[in-house]
Amino acid sequence: MDLNHSDEHRESFLIPVKSFLEAKERLAERFGPVERQALAQRLAEGVLRSVHPASVAIVCDDDAVASWGRDLDALVIWAPKKGLNAAVAHGVATLEAKGFSTITVSHADLPFPEALNSVSIAGTIVLVPDRHRDGTNVISLPTGVAFNFSYGPGSFHRHVAEAERTGSPFMILDHAELAIDIDRSDDIDYAQAQTRPWGP
Repeated sequence: MDLNHSDEHRESFLIPVKSFLEAKERLAERFGPVERQALAQRLAEGVLRSVHPASVAIVCDDDAVASWGRDLDALVIWAPKKGLNAAVAHGVATLEAKGFSTITVSHADLPFPEALNSVSIAGTIVLVPDRHRDGTNVISLPTGVAFNFSYGPGSFHRHVAEAERTGSPFMILDHAELAIDIDRSDDIDYAQAQTRPWGP
């Protein structure tokens, strides 16, 4: 896939994807390893397909994930042993170098990702918190902003402070569907309780 800048397409999506074999360990009380692997892959595929035909890249350090991403026509950005924050920063820098004006970073475990294409606003940092307003499920950034990523527990409040620090225009988007991610057993129960079937 050609992800270089063009007048027709100036936004790229960046999806950090960890090894499916190691994903969703907090669901071990509910699912076995094969089921967790299948769930993680199914969710990630749903996120990638939801932004089609937009340009999309995954950042990863796992050969199987890289192969999976190429099969889905995603650019693979290799980031071995960097940790999530450094891996995302590396992915953003790589896409900046390709001339994009906006990069939207999304977690790979959103069961209702269909609205991802409508998050970005030109020249504006957009933060989408999780349903607890603790984590940050989506961050959309104009390129050229020196934004320090700080994922982990409490990341939303740190990302708000970071957006303020940059001095760039920013907004918080509370989105009922994009706020749902699948980390724990109660997240699955919550998603299943919504009014339409969940998952890609």
